[in-house]
Amino acid sequence: MKKWNFYTTNEIKPAGWMKRQLELQAHSLSGNLDKVWPDVRDSAWIGGNAEGWERVPYWLDGFIPLAYLLEDQDMIARAKKYIDAIIAAQKEDGWICPCDPEKIAEYDTWAVQLITKVLTVYYECSGDSRIPSVLYKALKNYYDLLSNGTIKLFDWGKARWYEAFIALNFLHERYEEDWIQKLAHILKEQGTDYSEKAGLWERPLNKWTYDTHIVNLTMMLKAEAVSHDLLHEEYTDKAEMFRTILDRYNGTPVDLFTGDECLSGLSPIQGTELCSVAEQMYSYELLYAYTGDTKWAERLETIAFNALPATISDDMWAHQYVQQSNQISCQRFPGKSLFRTNGPEAHIFGLEPNFGCCTANFNQAWPKFLLSTFMYTEDSIINVVPIPSHLEADGVSISLETEYPFKNTFVYTIRSQKDFDFRIRIPSFAENVKVDGALTDKAEYLHFAVQKGEEKQIHLSFETKPFFMERPHNLKTVKCGSLVFSLPIAYEKVMLEYERDGVERKFPYCDYEYVGKSDWNYGYADNTLQVVERPVAEIPFSSENPPIVIQTKAAKIPWELEDGYETVCAKTPVSAVAIGETQDVTLYPYGCAKLRMTEMPMIEKK
Repeated sequence: MKKWNFYTTNEIKPAGWMKRQLELQAHSLSGNLDKVWPDVRDSAWIGGNAEGWERVPYWLDGFIPLAYLLEDQDMIARAKKYIDAIIAAQKEDGWICPCDPEKIAEYDTWAVQLITKVLTVYYECSGDSRIPSVLYKALKNYYDLLSNGTIKLFDWGKARWYEAFIALNFLHERYEEDWIQKLAHILKEQGTDYSEKAGLWERPLNKWTYDTHIVNLTMMLKAEAVSHDLLHEEYTDKAEMFRTILDRYNGTPVDLFTGDECLSGLSPIQGTELCSVAEQMYSYELLYAYTGDTKWAERLETIAFNALPATISDDMWAHQYVQQSNQISCQRFPGKSLFRTNGPEAHIFGLEPNFGCCTANFNQAWPKFLLSTFMYTEDSIINVVPIPSHLEADGVSISLETEYPFKNTFVYTIRSQKDFDFRIRIPSFAENVKVDGALTDKAEYLHFAVQKGEEKQIHLSFETKPFFMERPHNLKTVKCGSLVFSLPIAYEKVMLEYERDGVERKFPYCDYEYVGKSDWNYGYADNTLQVVERPVAEIPFSSENPPIVIQTKAAKIPWELEDGYETVCAKTPVSAVAIGETQDVTLYPYGCAKLRMTEMPMIEKK
């Protein structure tokens, strides 16, 4: 099994629409949480009295690479302020979390696993020479406490034991000490064995459990990949087995699994938590790096280009806690929540709808996605995800100009001071692949031998064809390449400014209800699908100016509201027989359609 290595934020830089996306993120909620949100601004991690567990580490996990990718000196300094405070507060014995010593046994050490992962990210971005020693002390202390029985894994730490391996693998490369492997084994022994839990995923339970919690499960997909080396275990691709079960019983059209918060079945009106979107992307990035299996990169694209932008407002100041495939309005439920284990406002756009974990955690998704653009081994460089970017590392310069996934043309400009094998991953859905205008044989990878001193350009293109993808309940979804398409629903944004539990919602970091204003009860009238490319706007996944659309035909059908709800469509229509004339309709990319119908039937003939 060939392991690919990640480049750092000093070596990969964003370009084109990807740079605009990261700048948008930096200028909005992600880049300002330490100014406006008490759980970051006043956190116990920096000596304050607010939350001292997962939220600052979650935020730093995305804020740090975002700052360094954009070379934003103010953001870099603000990140360092937090890291300096965390290091300064580390105890002599290595304990690193803001918890009274006498309460350590009660403290869920998921925070230890998370902050050590974040410190690893910080080192990779900054090269700060203090970090290896800080990590050594923190994880050696963790080993001592676990091995002598002072603490044990429970709750989140038990469910997420594998997260500690990001930092453990980092240490193992630098220190040849037995306790590192011993800690790895303790974590696995005390952690959840998800092989024993898969039977719980086959039907929704309508109760909250760690074993069906969607974020735990999307994190868990990478567990074998990140832990097997240190545990001296053979890699068996458990992730594929787990994903197959999750998808069969809880899959969505955008490669997510429903989880609001726990697994919720195949209904298109159940939700998926935003934290799980970010974590599933991260799992797939690591799964590709550890295995080189192209299926993970292709699935990664689908989530990144659809699910991620769909659940965040255009200006990135607001986000949902959960997104739905068929989402006709995002308004607070006045009575019982539709969601199995979430409250009545989980689907509105805002500062921290339902819970604040996603407020902090969604920040990692775009920066880490960019860092998966190029990977390397000793003699090879691979373009894993073809988004606009620039690589400058070890005597090699590669610039990639493209508007993918909106357009399928790519220009690679390569300058090199060494010989290397350059590979480009070609998606399975690509057709009529051309290199420098000439048709080439379809393959998982294109290989190019680059010589020392050479300067070359590679012009690549391929075609993608839209098609109807089968969905449960006799519904269909339109897909083209990595993009999923939905019927967009016009809406009015209702701004909500208020204060609750000491947290102020004030423009621009306020809440919004998206009130649906257009008809949604349609079925597809025929198989006609016509792709229309448009310019990519300043906001790449714009809900007003989508960069690509599909023209098709639809007709209204009898489709009622879900019983007991005024703002939710029923799971399925009454029938697929048309009750209106055939109309021309325009489908938007799922990521651009904040309100949408994604799963609809084909019209049945009378």
